[in-house]
Amino acid sequence: MAIVTDNILLQLVRGSIGRQLTIYERNGQIIMAKKRGPSRKKPSQKQLEARDKMTIASARAQLMLEDPEVKAYYQSLAGPGQNAYNMAVKDAYRSPEIQNIRLEAEEVVVTAQNEFRVAEVEVQVIDADGVVTGSGQAFPGRNGVEWHYKTTALPAGGKIIVVAKNLAWNPTVKELRLT
Repeated sequence: MAIVTDNILLQLVRGSIGRQLTIYERNGQIIMAKKRGPSRKKPSQKQLEARDKMTIASARAQLMLEDPEVKAYYQSLAGPGQNAYNMAVKDAYRSPEIQNIRLEAEEVVVTAQNEFRVAEVEVQVIDADGVVTGSGQAFPGRNGVEWHYKTTALPAGGKIIVVAKNLAWNPTVKELRLT
């Protein structure tokens, strides 16, 4: 790979020359490299899974970018050589992380983070018999990381199920057993 700095001829040339060279521009620099062909190896199971995950992330990103506010948000996060689509795919590829679930009096406090933004957190309180005694949306705290859900009771032997979602609606589920 070579970076072309000052050549009048290559300033206007882009594409492939035969089966030997490819000339392209990236981040304002002209790059000349050996032409690559398709791989002759059969993809591994992990590669196939990664391709499927990327296909889904790309489709979700395209849907998210139809909303002008979301598109502006991602564009504001884009760095040099990036655009809103790149940021949306990156967000859609990963799910948020639920770091902690703790109980404070009659409140469930969830600590959830995402590289971009956690869009919503849902909480379900289930008693020992498997009956849902409370469910709903948690509200974001002042620090932007904690989410709060007020509950009427925390049944002994039951559990709390928390679902955090990012802007691409990728869910992360975590459960806390009550003793």
